[in-house]
Amino acid sequence: MEAQSLAVKRAEVEFHNFASLGQPERAMAHYAEQNTRRGAVIRNHLNFIGDMTPFLEIGSNVGHSSYMLANEFGASGFALDLSADSLRYGAALKDRWHLARTPIRVAGDALNLPFADGSIRFVMAFQMLSQFMNIESVFLEVKRVLAPGGMFLFAEEPLKRLLSLRLYRCPYYETMKPWEKKLSDWGLLGYLVRDVIGAHQEESFGIRQNHSMGLKDWHRLIQKHFIDAEYEMFVPERGWGERIVKRAAIRLDPFGSSWRAARLLGGTLAAVSKKRGEAKQQAFNESEFQNLLRCPDCHSALTRGADDALACSRCAYRAANEGGVYNLLPSPERAELYPGDRADVIDFCLPSHAARLLQGWYELEGVFGNKYRWIGEHASARLVRVAPGPQRLRIRGHASEGHAVELSASVNGRQVGAWKLERPGLFIVEADLPEADEYHIDIHAGPSWGVPTDDRTFTVNLSMLRLVPPE
Repeated sequence: MEAQSLAVKRAEVEFHNFASLGQPERAMAHYAEQNTRRGAVIRNHLNFIGDMTPFLEIGSNVGHSSYMLANEFGASGFALDLSADSLRYGAALKDRWHLARTPIRVAGDALNLPFADGSIRFVMAFQMLSQFMNIESVFLEVKRVLAPGGMFLFAEEPLKRLLSLRLYRCPYYETMKPWEKKLSDWGLLGYLVRDVIGAHQEESFGIRQNHSMGLKDWHRLIQKHFIDAEYEMFVPERGWGERIVKRAAIRLDPFGSSWRAARLLGGTLAAVSKKRGEAKQQAFNESEFQNLLRCPDCHSALTRGADDALACSRCAYRAANEGGVYNLLPSPERAELYPGDRADVIDFCLPSHAARLLQGWYELEGVFGNKYRWIGEHASARLVRVAPGPQRLRIRGHASEGHAVELSASVNGRQVGAWKLERPGLFIVEADLPEADEYHIDIHAGPSWGVPTDDRTFTVNLSMLRLVPPE
């Protein structure tokens, strides 16, 4: 089983680039709340964890929890994420939160960690294991980079819920329909939906979710790869519908624990697992961090030159320091996930994107990775094929609250797709394309709407158009 396809990695990079600080005030408040919760989990298991330097956070998004570990716990180490842009945007946290220390930021793949064997004392991961169809493959990489006696903390991972009809995937509360919000308030919605509430957004974006793991599955996997572990479960209690079942399950449990409640209602799991071997104090000099790394292509050692770039000691692999981030993805992934200014991509974060737009686009708006243009009922653009083989058109945008939209796309005079956008928020739509060297893209949307203070009419805003290979 493929742990994570290139298409899913592409979706994750696009999603985090776009959403990580697209709404800065809201995002920073959310990250602060996450750090409060995550810091509490670490403190609950601090005696078991022990020394945390050097640390590695995988799937770190903007790196906010790595900033917490460096500044609140005094640890030194690395924040790693597929999205190099998210890590760069995360530098804004240091100024906003008046932080003294910054983790070393690395773009990388959790399935091919750019770290030497046994180089890391403490690995942590939040809300990321469930994005792999084969979770054990991530465990194997984590175990490889951990030093003997090293610790692996993962948290906020979903537990499969037994009491659910699994009828459909539901969005987050903010974009629910009124009847869904009412059922959620009563604690009844979880009995109807598939996977965790909110899985709809990631799935619609192309990020595959693995919510198949129950408590026994997690326990079995941990026992297979680690010699000792501590667990902490967080069982939902959204309204009377879940409160009654949770309290009854805990009362009926022979040990008064929440294990039975977690099996029935799901929730999330936090676990700290210890690798076999004797833990030893690890010296770590941040100014020589390259000594812990390895080349993602040939797995040889990396050196750091006077220009601050990393280079492989054996092959031609090289990674510059780009805004404080080293992109250490394997070369084929790096080329596909970070195409840059290419004729088959219109990325509104790049100044050059305007050259590929034709008609119907309003002025550029937004900040960080959330840069976009509104359109009215029609807009057009031009893309040129770069890669061989079949092509799909991928459109990323945002639908506004209270304005359901019907969207269609025509390419070279032929309609290739039509979609109804009934829920507000981020969306991704894709369509197969006919063979051609160039693509004239016409996007139609409606009904249009307006606001009293603006003469323009609006439908949706768009932030990326690109050609991608079929999955």
